[in-house]
Amino acid sequence: MSAPDLPEIIDIHTHFMPQRVLDKVWAYFDSAGPLIGRPWPITYREDEGGRLAALRALGVRAFTSLNYAHRPAMAQWLNDWSSEFAAKHDDVLHSATFYPEPGAADYTAAAIEAGARIFKAHVQVGDYSLADPLLDDVWPVLERSRTPIVMHAGNGPAPGRFTGPESVRDLLQRHPGLVLVIAHMGMPDYGDFLDICAEHPDVHLDTTMAFTDFTQATSPFPRERMDDLVALGDRVLFGSDFPNIPYPYEHAVDAVRRLGLGEDWERKALHDNAARLFGIR
Repeated sequence: MSAPDLPEIIDIHTHFMPQRVLDKVWAYFDSAGPLIGRPWPITYREDEGGRLAALRALGVRAFTSLNYAHRPAMAQWLNDWSSEFAAKHDDVLHSATFYPEPGAADYTAAAIEAGARIFKAHVQVGDYSLADPLLDDVWPVLERSRTPIVMHAGNGPAPGRFTGPESVRDLLQRHPGLVLVIAHMGMPDYGDFLDICAEHPDVHLDTTMAFTDFTQATSPFPRERMDDLVALGDRVLFGSDFPNIPYPYEHAVDAVRRLGLGEDWERKALHDNAARLFGIR
C-alpha cells in the first residue's frame, strides 16, 4: 500500500518524547527486554523532524505525543515538554501524563487548564496500581473534565504486577464517568475488554498493533468476537504506536482494513470516531 492509497487518518496512539527519553525507550526495545520478550526492530528510527514528516506524508491528519512517566518527579517535566511540542505543531493533540505521587492531581489539573486533550497512563511500564491512594485525587479531576485517557492496562506484550481487566473494572466502579481508551484493544484479553467497553459507554478501544501480522503470531484476535467489533464500531479508534513499530505504518492501517467490516466501519475507526471524541473538524 502506498501513501496515496491511505484514507484520512487520526492516530491517537503515537509517541513523541524528549530525545534522551526516546533513546532509552529504543534501547529497551533493542534489548528485547522482559516486557517485550522477542526481537522488536524500530522501523521509524529517525530524528524528530523526520518522524513528523513521515506521519504527514502518510496523510495522518492529527496525532498525539503520549509521553508516560515510570517514576516520581517525571510527569510534570514530560507534561511541560508535551505542551511546548503541541504549541509548535497544529496537528498534534496536546498530550499529558500522570504518576502516583504527591501533587499529581494539581499538575493534572494544570495540564488540562493549559490545553491537554488526552492523557496516557501506562500501568505496565509505570508498575503502579490504578487503586494507588496517590491517584485518588487524580481520577476525579479527569472524570470531571471528561479528558480521554489512553490506558495501557492489558497483559500484553507481557503481564505486569497491576495489569489486567479487573483493575480497570474496579476503577470504573469507583469512577464510572472516566473516558478511557484501552490501548492495544486490551490484548491479549480482548474479550474481557470488549465486554468492559460494551458495559461502559465512555470506554473506547484503540487498535494499536492489534490485527497486525506481528501481533497475530502471538496474540491473535478471537474471530468469534468480530460481531462485537461491529457492534462497538463507534468506539474503536485507530492507533499505531508510531514510531516504535516493527513494520511499516501502512501495515497497521491495512491490518484494520483487511478485517472486512465495511467502509463505514473502517472510516469511523480510522478517522471519524476520533474526530468526534476530540472535536476535530
